[in-house]
Amino acid sequence: MSLTASGSQLATRAEASPSMATAESAAAVASDGSDRRRELQAFDDTKAGVKGLLDAGVTAIPRIFHHPPDSLQGIAFASPPSSTDADAAAAVIPVVDLSGAPRADVVARVRRAAETVGFFQVVNHGVPAELMAGMLAGLRRFNEGPVEVKRSLYSRDTANKVRFSCNFDLFRSAAASWRDTLFCDMAPDPPQPEELPEPVRVVMMEYCDAVTKLATRVTELLSESLGLASGHLLEMGCTEYLGTASHYQPPCPEPHLTLGTSRHTDPSFLTVLLQDSMGGLQVLLDGGGGGARGWVDVPPLPGALIVNIGDLLQLVSNDRFKSVEHRVLANRSNDTPRVSMACFFSTDIKRSTRPYGPITDGSGNPPLYRSVTAPEFIARFYNKELGGRPLDYFRIPVGGGAA
Repeated sequence: MSLTASGSQLATRAEASPSMATAESAAAVASDGSDRRRELQAFDDTKAGVKGLLDAGVTAIPRIFHHPPDSLQGIAFASPPSSTDADAAAAVIPVVDLSGAPRADVVARVRRAAETVGFFQVVNHGVPAELMAGMLAGLRRFNEGPVEVKRSLYSRDTANKVRFSCNFDLFRSAAASWRDTLFCDMAPDPPQPEELPEPVRVVMMEYCDAVTKLATRVTELLSESLGLASGHLLEMGCTEYLGTASHYQPPCPEPHLTLGTSRHTDPSFLTVLLQDSMGGLQVLLDGGGGGARGWVDVPPLPGALIVNIGDLLQLVSNDRFKSVEHRVLANRSNDTPRVSMACFFSTDIKRSTRPYGPITDGSGNPPLYRSVTAPEFIARFYNKELGGRPLDYFRIPVGGGAA
């Protein structure tokens, strides 16, 4: 389908002649860069995202969303996962009870998760269940509300504290992913309440306050996991910044051709994820220590929040903690959208000039990375296609010397 057509034209052509849509999709393989750029721009100009395509009635996804086969490895759509599969995945992704005692046991559980999987789910975390449910419900109302409201917020200007878009890297990635996103910069300079869309205006502030308290608790546990004072990472400013990415992933007509989010690592220190019951998140494990290898599901656990280590925390921990690649499958439901919200914690990205380097005091291990400021690291992240490893750029080559 050609994205130079309007949304209604896209739907009409796909419904009237499926073979024509298939032929156009095949022809897209041979299209040159300028053709792709025009299609991307035409889609972006609608400011309606992937939900706008569905609302227009498309039955085949545009070719700009087609991912290369190698990026779709390990995706099976023949049947839903069995309870055995879910149990196996749950055994791989640790669950940490933050109310557990003694504290030394909680620290040990967090340490093991951070050093091996890089992901863990937390329960008894202090964020009320009704607040989590209200956050997801508000995001669903926003995305399913008047398109004019979303278009008024549609922007790729990161200077805007609140912005809506489809794929932040739409014009840089090899293929677009099937999701729309509401971005909000919530700290250290939060937006005015009236800047937030009405369906999330109150709940967003309350939820971010609660998750910040949780992030503080987890950061203290991670500091102790490194043998440091509980406040060490906090004093480094690792949670000064909070940015949220709230994803809306409607049912995809051809989920076998695309992804909800392509493989990547997070450039933050720490991420706290709220996912609904739909699931779809997968983590790429290397099989170290005899564990699971390959793409592993992170199963939805009622009442839980997911915590994962970011690149900057792997850097300052000198590779003790693991920032692992993860992805989200396209939504294969027939009628139910997937909603999630990621909270990224980092230093003050805009103003920080502090260099961050590996903590090696008392370990006897040489630093594996050169020091880097957060703005420098983020700039490297945005200059690479989502799915690259900007962390590797700052690794000190074997034998010494800066990268």
